[in-house]
Order: sequence, then C-alpha cells, then structure tokens
Amino acid sequence: MRWRRCGEDAALLDCDSLDQMRAAHATVLAARPDGVVDLVPGARSLLVVGAVAAVRALLDGADLTHPPDGNPREVTLDVHYDGEDLALVAQDAGCSADAVAELHTGAAYTVAFTGFAPGFGYLTGLPSPLRQPRLDSPRTRVPAGSVGLAGEFTGVYPRESPGGWRLLGHTTTPLFDAHADPPALLAPGDRVRFRSVR
Repeated sequence: MRWRRCGEDAALLDCDSLDQMRAAHATVLAARPDGVVDLVPGARSLLVVGAVAAVRALLDGADLTHPPDGNPREVTLDVHYDGEDLALVAQDAGCSADAVAELHTGAAYTVAFTGFAPGFGYLTGLPSPLRQPRLDSPRTRVPAGSVGLAGEFTGVYPRESPGGWRLLGHTTTPLFDAHADPPALLAPGDRVRFRSVR
C-alpha cells in the first residue's frame, strides 16, 4: 500500500489488490473515525477525505487480510436473461444460455465500488466461466437496466449510455433516481443477488 496526498485534507491509498481495497474500506467504515468527510473506493484505490492521519494510523495497524464483516445491505434484482450477448457468453463459457443464467443467479455479489455513471456498481463474485473480456468494439447505445459483465465484474447500466460490456439481460429496477434518498440503489459493500424472471 502507498499513500498519496490529494489537496489539503485528502489522500489516496493505492492498494495492492481489489481485496485489499475492500478490506481497507470496510475497516474504516467499521471504525468510523471522527472527521472523515468521504470515502471513495476504486478498483485498487481508496480516496479518504478528512481525518487522513487518523485513517492512516487505523489502517497501518489493521489486518487487511481479514476485513470486518459488518452488516451489509442485501439487494435482489430481477433479471430477464434475454441479452444481445447471451449466446456469445454461453459459447465462450462452454455451456448453454440457461446455464449462464443459472451461474449468474447462483452467485452472491458484493458492490466493490461505483463509478462510470451515477448508480453504476462494479460487482465482484462473478463465477469463473463468466469472467470474459469486454466486447472488441463497444456499443454506442446500451439501454438503461442492461445487465452485463466484463472481466471479473458484473453490473447494471443505470441509464442509456455507450458501453462495451457483454449483455446478459435486463432489469426494470431503477438503479439511479436523482430525487430519491439516496439517489443510487447500490453502494459499496452492499450484497447483490440476481433472480431470473420470465
């Protein structure tokens, strides 16, 4: 791990792995040091705003191989497995489209971090056969609610946007509503399950 200053009262922790970042994030959330204004997790980093010295002291003495469990919120998303790339994912996984849906719904996921678009969560826990590369050529338009995968992550496009993830299906559950409190359905640390619907 390595710390880098970011302005007067923030620092970026560069982590050795996604798991180490998740452990650092969970440790700070569990301890809730006074003065922390914001925590922004990334794939291999954690931005700490406020109380940097206290957080640094906390993490320097923490066992980041065994993060605190906490009480994660659980979210279930209903998915219609009818995506444009379902056949491609099945072919590359060496199984049927129904088996892809079973693999995807059979796993438990954790929101590692958010980004790309408001409400977009990068979910870890994807079964190995579904860990596939992005499309060679991204789409200029991916509909809101599209459920996709890329590399070690799965996620849901909260709004229409360009994107290069392989699409498995779609959900009608809103992932982002600017008028809701909080506006994003998913937050880092949440547990997510997908449920197949017809």
